[in-house]
Amino acid sequence: MSSKMQRRHDAITALVLEQGAVTVGSLAERLGVSMQTIRRDVETLCQGAMLRRVHGRVELSEELMNTPFDQRAGTNLVGKRAIGEAAAQLIPDGSTLFISIGSTPLSVALALRRRKRLTVITNNLSVAMALSEEMSNRIILPGGELRLPDRDILGNDVLEFFGRFRADFAVFGAAGIADDGCLLEFHTTEVRATQKICENAQKSILVVDWSKFGRQAPALGDNIATIDKTIIDRRPPDNYALLLDRIKDRLLVAEGDAT
Repeated sequence: MSSKMQRRHDAITALVLEQGAVTVGSLAERLGVSMQTIRRDVETLCQGAMLRRVHGRVELSEELMNTPFDQRAGTNLVGKRAIGEAAAQLIPDGSTLFISIGSTPLSVALALRRRKRLTVITNNLSVAMALSEEMSNRIILPGGELRLPDRDILGNDVLEFFGRFRADFAVFGAAGIADDGCLLEFHTTEVRATQKICENAQKSILVVDWSKFGRQAPALGDNIATIDKTIIDRRPPDNYALLLDRIKDRLLVAEGDAT
């Protein structure tokens, strides 16, 4: 494979990771090559395990795509409720906080409905709606296109939006946690948004249920060891015991530590 072709393949893969899906026509225009060239590139890339072609666009393979938001929000309700309540205990009235996308951060927002005078900076429309019932709260949203069915907003404008604020807390989830503790997401824009809110908050709070340990996603983020507080519902399998021991002073098991 020529170096020029490899650069195109890398660029195509990076764009899909960032945007979730891109059309063949937009790839040809962006990379300055013919449709025929892009079709050959896509055909080669789709022979691997990461990408697939569907109706004129290129997207992540089905096994690397996230499940629909409403389906995720309806799973492990007891565990997510426990995580939400535990996180809410750390956040007093009058706090300023970032809350990211995802079903577990939404559980935190639902638990925060008893709080007052919160300033909530979020790109998660479900979070904004959950906390809008308390009239003393201030809720700040970015502009941009709403991503459906997740009901969130992503993109470079969101990074600039988050960069204009400072907060007491950053509450966020992760699509998966690798064996070495690296946080995984489905798109690089999700990674960058998480990194920005953690950078601009005094305290970072990761909220994940036990099923995220070992779950695969293609975009690499920071490591769990860099997070100020990690809240899980219950302990994952024993092969993660060493990883959790390294952060035990910053780990909260919401449903109680059985060991």
